Amino acid sequence: MKTFAISGSPRENVGKRDAKELRYEGKVPAVLYGGKTQTHFAIDAPALKGLVYTDEVNFVELSIDGKKSKAIMQAIQFHPLTEKILHIDFLQLFDDKAVTIEIPVKLTGTSPGVKEGGKLVQKLRKLKVNALPKDMPQFVEVSLEPLEVGKSVRVRDLQAKGYTITNVAEDTVVSVIMSRALKQAEQVAGKK
Repeated sequence: MKTFAISGSPRENVGKRDAKELRYEGKVPAVLYGGKTQTHFAIDAPALKGLVYTDEVNFVELSIDGKKSKAIMQAIQFHPLTEKILHIDFLQLFDDKAVTIEIPVKLTGTSPGVKEGGKLVQKLRKLKVNALPKDMPQFVEVSLEPLEVGKSVRVRDLQAKGYTITNVAEDTVVSVIMSRALKQAEQVAGKK
C-alpha cells in the first residue's frame, strides 16, 4: 500500500467558529483517534488531494507538531454544494493491532458467460477486510474465469491470505445474468 506523508498543525480551539475560520484560510479541520487521546489538528486542503480523490486505500504518515503517527482515512465530510472537504477523521494504526478497512474489489480474467452474451453484474465494489496493517491488501482480486451464465462469486468463495473478509459469507460479489438479447435468442431457438 502507498503511504502519503501529510503535515498538520495542532488546533488550540475546537468549535464551529474555529473550524469555519480554518476553512476560510484553506485548511481542513481533522481528528486523529484510536490512540490514548484524540488529536485535533488542521491540514492544508491541497495536501489531501492525492489521498481523497482516488479509489485506492492508502496509509497516511501524519506529522503533527513534530510527532509522527501512522493512520488511515476513516471518514470525510464534503460540503453538499461546493464539494469542498469540511472535515476529515483519521484512525491511528498500530503494527500489532488489526484494523477493518473497506478495500476495493479488482475483477480479473474473462467470464465465459459474458462471451456467450451474458451480462456481468458487480454487486460489491468494496469488501470489509480485517488485518494487521502490514498484511492489508491494496485490493481483493476476484477471478471471472469460472463464471458461466447464471453463476456468481460469493464472499465465501474468495481466498483470503493473511487477512479476513468480514462481509456476510452469502453476499454476492459478482455474477453473470442472462441478458435480454440472450433470452430472446434462446426463445427464438426454442420455437424452431
